[in-house]
Amino acid sequence: LDATYVPLRRETFEREAVYIAIGIKPNGRKEVIDYCIAPNENIEVWTELLQSMKSRGLEQVELFLSDGVVGMKTALAKTYPQAHFQR
Repeated sequence: LDATYVPLRRETFEREAVYIAIGIKPNGRKEVIDYCIAPNENIEVWTELLQSMKSRGLEQVELFLSDGVVGMKTALAKTYPQAHFQR
């Protein structure tokens, strides 16, 4: 789980956060699970993204890796209590 800022051209030229969740399967294959765009990185958007992934059927997650965004561990514990978290 990570977010990065990219320049987007809308009504004004601004940088917005692109949130991305990438999964690694047991065979090592990587795939994008979900993504979204928001004005900035915050835990509320991460929580919505995690809930979206779960509602679409992503159940068996062993480990989440992320940077140190404040509140991530709590959001993961609420959505995927069985999964481990590594920073």
